[in-house]
Amino acid sequence: MNVDDEAKKVIWSLQNNKRTEEERNIFKPTGKKPNKNGLKYILIVLIGLLSISFVMTQFVKEPMDICIFSNFCFNSIEDKLLYTLYVFITNVILVFGVYFAYKIGKYLASKIL
Repeated sequence: MNVDDEAKKVIWSLQNNKRTEEERNIFKPTGKKPNKNGLKYILIVLIGLLSISFVMTQFVKEPMDICIFSNFCFNSIEDKLLYTLYVFITNVILVFGVYFAYKIGKYLASKIL
């Protein structure tokens, strides 16, 4: 506990006023905009989903025939890359579906309340 001579009041400080004015001003807003890392985070999530899709395809024991179009079909055992991309796109659709459902629900809840 220190007593300030000018104000004659008790000052509670854990640092005993050791900081200079410059050190105190470090945490004031600088006016700079924060870095936008949205693209970086999206790429990391997509790479993570792709790796999870690849791991998921390794657990398939029995062959599965997938037909995207009537003339474009592939087998899950023979075409591992195509099957991995198929699982990846399915997962991306699911993740974005959940995300957009959350955004729409949040928007509707703000309009109701």
